[in-house]
Amino acid sequence: MMMNGQEVVSVYEAMVGISDQMLAAAASSDWDRLVQLEHQCAACVRQLKDNGDGQPLAAQERVRKVDAIRKMMAVDRKIRDLTQPWMANLSALMNNNQTERRLARAYGL
Repeated sequence: MMMNGQEVVSVYEAMVGISDQMLAAAASSDWDRLVQLEHQCAACVRQLKDNGDGQPLAAQERVRKVDAIRKMMAVDRKIRDLTQPWMANLSALMNNNQTERRLARAYGL
């Protein structure tokens, strides 16, 4: 079923709310919650894709959609700022564990 312009904008605005929750989860290092929220956001994207986010919007709806996208992009940058150091640490830990395993195998430890 095709969504009307108001419904499309409502989904975008709901995604802003989810993005804000994602930022709070990332700020508190609640990675499980962040993943849950990412799934909710992906469901919204699928809903838009499957139900007509491509149809022309009225001027006010277009402004609200663009505003929602800008807000999500700003929050996404903040989330990346919080998650990139954590991902770098995780990657370093994984590399160290792989190195330790290789050394243990090489020296029969």
